[in-house]
Amino acid sequence: MSDIYIGLMSGTSLDAMDAAAVHFDGNNPSLLANHSTEWPAELKGKIQQLCQPGHDEIRLMAEVDPAIAYAAAETVNALLDKAGLTTDQVKAIGSHGQTIRHIPELGYTLQIGDPNILAEQTGITVIADFRRRDMAAGGQGAPLVPAFHHAVFTSKTAHRVIINIGGISNISILPAESSGQNSVTGFDTGPGNLLMDYWCQQQWGQPYDEDGFHAAQEPHDPILLETMLSEPFFRLPAPKSTGRELFNPAWLNSMLEGFRGLSPSTIQATLCRLTARCIADAIQQLAPDTDEVFVCGGGANNKTLMAMLSEEIPGRRLGPTSELGVDPQWVEAIAFAWLARQNMLKLPGNLPAVTGASGLRLLGGSYFQP
Repeated sequence: MSDIYIGLMSGTSLDAMDAAAVHFDGNNPSLLANHSTEWPAELKGKIQQLCQPGHDEIRLMAEVDPAIAYAAAETVNALLDKAGLTTDQVKAIGSHGQTIRHIPELGYTLQIGDPNILAEQTGITVIADFRRRDMAAGGQGAPLVPAFHHAVFTSKTAHRVIINIGGISNISILPAESSGQNSVTGFDTGPGNLLMDYWCQQQWGQPYDEDGFHAAQEPHDPILLETMLSEPFFRLPAPKSTGRELFNPAWLNSMLEGFRGLSPSTIQATLCRLTARCIADAIQQLAPDTDEVFVCGGGANNKTLMAMLSEEIPGRRLGPTSELGVDPQWVEAIAFAWLARQNMLKLPGNLPAVTGASGLRLLGGSYFQP
């Protein structure tokens, strides 16, 4: 049980800091324990402020950067207690940090949550800052999880697509090993839960649309959907990545001009359909021979979204990644444990066909605990 790593993930949804303790047998992960810490409302608000241009951002980041690190350390220590693990049993922590800027057209991305503090507070080596080396090699720095999907979920006989639906949705296209194809690809398709969560918070005071309840109350509006699909990002070729910099409340409000007469449930249904349609369009364009589609991330729990996705990609097996042995809620945290392991083994963590980097690269900086 010595090959144990911890993965830490907080995504664009800003719902919680997720931690997973993982044992690896080769590339095969076994989830030993997991723990989530919800963001305190005040800290969450400050993180959201940092995701958009504002006054004296460096001063605000000076507050938030260490606060995230201390929250991460508390999460790791709670996970160790839950798992019954000691610090010397864990080889490293893979910490994604919190993205506050992702501007691939400028070759820039920033994830905060000081790994020095995290290493000091936990007594465990930390691997962090995974994205910028890929960007330095000309890549988008995202998405990174397709490399993990490729290592863990590729089938010998079936063409698969893995969909991660967090705040942003991304897909990994995994040709069957027997096909002889090496063209593993992946990219961000557009919004996942981010806009649906925002609208649900604004209209019903709920953090998210549980089971897709509100989205199921009315049919979507096809004209509003086409208006949203006019966003130029959807027509960009892969590799591509996106985040809150584009898909945010201001973007949604601009799309809703002229549609204020629609009911809140109709708008929620349209946002849900937008997520499903963008994913389906990507599969149809780049992986029309897909046999099986598996979903991870919070979107896997949205019954209405899963039903819409089934309608959009008929004739294909559709299910959660739990059918492949990995809990959909913990795939991303496990992926960053895997990326930490890749770093410690001096193995590459990116897929150039996914990110657009000029070659394979060792990802992440090491913050060793003496």
